[in-house]
Amino acid sequence: MSTTPTEAPTAIERVFYPPAPEPWGRRALLSPLTAVSWTYAAAVHLRRALYDSGLLRAERVEGLRVISVGNLNVGGTGKTPAVLHLAELLVREGRKVGILTRGYGRGSREPLTFIGTEPLPSVDDAGDEPLLLARRCPQARLFVGANRVAGAYRARDEFGLDTVLLDDGFQHRRLARDEDLVVVDEAVGLGNGHMLPRGPLREPRSSLRRATLLWVRAASSTAAASPDLPPSTPRVRTRYLPTAWLDPTGESHPTEALAGQPALALAGLARPGGFLRTLHSLGAEVRDAALFPDHHRFTADELRDVQARAARQGARVVTTEKDAVRLPSGFEAWVVRLGVEVLEGETHLRRALGLADVPRDL
Repeated sequence: MSTTPTEAPTAIERVFYPPAPEPWGRRALLSPLTAVSWTYAAAVHLRRALYDSGLLRAERVEGLRVISVGNLNVGGTGKTPAVLHLAELLVREGRKVGILTRGYGRGSREPLTFIGTEPLPSVDDAGDEPLLLARRCPQARLFVGANRVAGAYRARDEFGLDTVLLDDGFQHRRLARDEDLVVVDEAVGLGNGHMLPRGPLREPRSSLRRATLLWVRAASSTAAASPDLPPSTPRVRTRYLPTAWLDPTGESHPTEALAGQPALALAGLARPGGFLRTLHSLGAEVRDAALFPDHHRFTADELRDVQARAARQGARVVTTEKDAVRLPSGFEAWVVRLGVEVLEGETHLRRALGLADVPRDL
């Protein structure tokens, strides 16, 4: 756990997303990870070749539009807000929408399906992201389980859905899809360009050729990275903005509600720096931070420590929507809610979603 209130990157972020070319000494120090990444890369290339050659085949569920939303980087690119935005847009357009997801970090292997208008399962059974998606878009049905082909058939046959979003689907090639959206964070691009565990990539950069649409999350800083993306692939450029604060009772407040107020940031994220920058942009006075690994399950002792530190600082505990799902009932925290604004490429986006009335970009 990190307790720094600064925006300094974590150790993994410093390795995966170095701000400058790595010196020889660091490259030598990390050479064991480079060797492991070669083994990982060989396995990825072999699997990709089997699918590309047709020796392994993706299964198509006829009559169901499948839209994959994934990434090349591991964690922290903004995939969940993208899925949520797409689900909300499809629902508004009258589509019958499902979301297929593994439910990363959940304790159960049993497949689940639920909808936000009904009683929800526990975070241990479903995972944090499926619960967040169900709460924010209650009209979309969640299918949680490792076998997403089976989930797609259930979506079509049992619930009569016409469209499903395949969450984190770029590497999941067993299910054929109509569109492959890949989320890229402009602030960090593809990092140091290495594959896991030496770098953040789950597939080589060349895999972006499979993408049918690039979802580019615009950087808030002018010192943004310049991702080397396929120039011929259509793209939509988006911006993620805080839209409200939710107090411990769930009541919504304007984004300036905590301006000038002392805060303790609590988060379990792959790249917590973005959360801290959001808090500073809202004017909150971040006096302390309790930062944990992505999808971390907070223990009672950890949360008691957080509350004690916040009390000593005279600060409110503030957190993200994804982290709030994993907090126990009664734990008081303010939650920052994010929304997505489409800056460019709405025509490409609506075409990818199969929406007939495609508008022209202004």
